[in-house]
Amino acid sequence: MTLLFILFSLLVAWSAYNLYHPVYRRAKLATASFLFGWLIGELALHHIIWQAIIVALFVWAGAVSGFFAAIALLLCVAAWTAMMWFYIAGDRAKKTTESSLRQGLGQDYMSHIQPVFRDRFPATPDYEKIKRPRHLIDPQIEVIKNQPYGSHGQFLDIYRARHSRQDCPILVQIHGGAWTEKMGSKNEQALPLINHMTLRGWICVSVEYRLSPSATFPEPIVDCKEALVWVKHQIAEFGGDPNFIVVTGGSAGGHLSSLVALTANDPIFQPGFENEDTSVQGAVPFYGVYDFTDSEGLQRNDQLIDMLERSIMKRPFQDNEEDYEQVSPLFRIHAEAPPFYIIHGSKDSLVPVREARFFKEKLKAVSEQPVVYSEIRDAQHAFDMFPSVRSEHVKHSVEKFLAWLYSR
Repeated sequence: MTLLFILFSLLVAWSAYNLYHPVYRRAKLATASFLFGWLIGELALHHIIWQAIIVALFVWAGAVSGFFAAIALLLCVAAWTAMMWFYIAGDRAKKTTESSLRQGLGQDYMSHIQPVFRDRFPATPDYEKIKRPRHLIDPQIEVIKNQPYGSHGQFLDIYRARHSRQDCPILVQIHGGAWTEKMGSKNEQALPLINHMTLRGWICVSVEYRLSPSATFPEPIVDCKEALVWVKHQIAEFGGDPNFIVVTGGSAGGHLSSLVALTANDPIFQPGFENEDTSVQGAVPFYGVYDFTDSEGLQRNDQLIDMLERSIMKRPFQDNEEDYEQVSPLFRIHAEAPPFYIIHGSKDSLVPVREARFFKEKLKAVSEQPVVYSEIRDAQHAFDMFPSVRSEHVKHSVEKFLAWLYSR
């Protein structure tokens, strides 16, 4: 029993260490590092509580005895202290995101937001949501599930306030999950943001799309375009304004939402509906993949290119470089791009933050519209899926960006 306690303490200690020093270089270890960092980083307080209960049970069972067990107990206490500090330090995201908005939109950007929106901005994180991270959708929100769209049996979900007005602005959410079956769906991602913006008078639409290995690019982006066309034609029936649509998503969804925003009306991605308008008024990609070609050598391992060749693109990069560029947002940048708010965590194990930095610089150099970039200190991949001090501040900054856009 004592040996089991020591092993448990080592796991707790490594979990805390991993928050500050995630693995990047080796693909399999990087994935494991992400999973632990993701599940613990934004839920650190919850993990400290259940870990402390387990340690108390070990003490009650008499397993914490002897010199090595005492060291193991101290290791747990040190790990909890590190986890607590990591969590509390998430409050720095408030200053980071506010600075990013001022830099990207102008120091006086708040004065350009209509008072009806500005007066409702939250002053503090929603601590009730933080305490109960599984209860994400407010009872005041109506969820209309599985509306069919497109020509391949796709579905989308609509979130709207039960007493919503007409002509609500639209936020289209594209889920992540490595473009791969059983790794992501429209049902569970971005729920904190969807809940928040729906209560702020927006209608949120969460879309699904064909996934690999059954699907092959560019089929996923074609589906996202079809979803956008459905929204433009049908959303007025649900109280939405088809003339104001912003697209968002995380990871693979960050890639697809960026690609949607940068390829408006591109006939290559609109087979059979080439004449439909697929423009949007803004994009908010979270920790997206922006370059399938890794043209700048920014990837830390070969995981992305291996997955693309084997399952997503299903053709080798060599001799097919143009196909990879065609579906890379980095290569689709142009002056008429809509406003962007790019968000990425500094401790992302799966998608290197330096790729987001490079994409931001290229976009700012070309686009005639504002480009906001927030690099969230210590944030892991998918950090926004759980309510935390860090993710709450980021969510509030997205609300400010969207309110600024809509006020224009």
